[in-house]
Amino acid sequence: MKIIKVINNNVVSALDKDAEEVVIMGKGIGFHAKPGQIVNEEQIEKTFRLEDKKSAGQFARLVERLPVEYLKLSDQIITYAKNNIGLKLHQSIYLTLTDHISFAIERYKKGMQFDNPLKVEVKTFYPIEFGVGKYAIRKVREKLDVELNEDEAASVALHIVNAEYDTGVRNTMNITCLIRDVVNIVSEYLNIELQEESLHYARFITHLKFLGQRIFTGQMLGDDDNGFGKVIAGMYPVEYACSEKIAHYIKMRYDHEITDEETAYLAVHIRRIQPEKELEEDSH
Repeated sequence: MKIIKVINNNVVSALDKDAEEVVIMGKGIGFHAKPGQIVNEEQIEKTFRLEDKKSAGQFARLVERLPVEYLKLSDQIITYAKNNIGLKLHQSIYLTLTDHISFAIERYKKGMQFDNPLKVEVKTFYPIEFGVGKYAIRKVREKLDVELNEDEAASVALHIVNAEYDTGVRNTMNITCLIRDVVNIVSEYLNIELQEESLHYARFITHLKFLGQRIFTGQMLGDDDNGFGKVIAGMYPVEYACSEKIAHYIKMRYDHEITDEETAYLAVHIRRIQPEKELEEDSH
């Protein structure tokens, strides 16, 4: 690989064999190096390869203005999420998470307290990703002696979720709000307290995540003509009415129409998450 630019003694940007820009980290890899030189392969500790030229250029410019410790910290958090938790993340996470960590530390140094309005929802709907967020703030404290709060852990978690689904931060936040509001609608409409630790509840939340993803990326399920919606409406009239209320909310709040098939699937999940109905379903 050929060096394009020396960022600092330990980081350079280079062109790989396919002429794609990469950022390379390694102890002393940039020391006395010059553009045009071939990278010493033995010094490479980590190669950051983003999937498009724009992101690669943005990442190189970001790394250029940040302490190398931020990059190492970000890489450690991402490696933990991938290897220890088993998450599959889009390469853009290197750019977004490193930038976020930098911004969070800058806020801390200025004495600015950050309150994340979605912290409760993130902890509830994305417990695994929130665990990565807590790991992140612990590492920031250990490595940089910076004490970030759980609100920042929730923000890190949202970046992780975004990288899992590749939907964009704004869509990730919209999906989180959608899940919260739908859960509230179900709980109020049926006048029940949902069992958050149950398997059917977890499946319901997963269904809502993918429903939200389809809504905000414009990839809704098509309506079929096999009468599935009518069958479900006949079997579960109360739950179907609840799902119609949810469909109306989505239309009014986000200006998105969900299909009869989507409405029917929602009704099935709503049936299963009710404590007494859950026992009935599991007995069959």
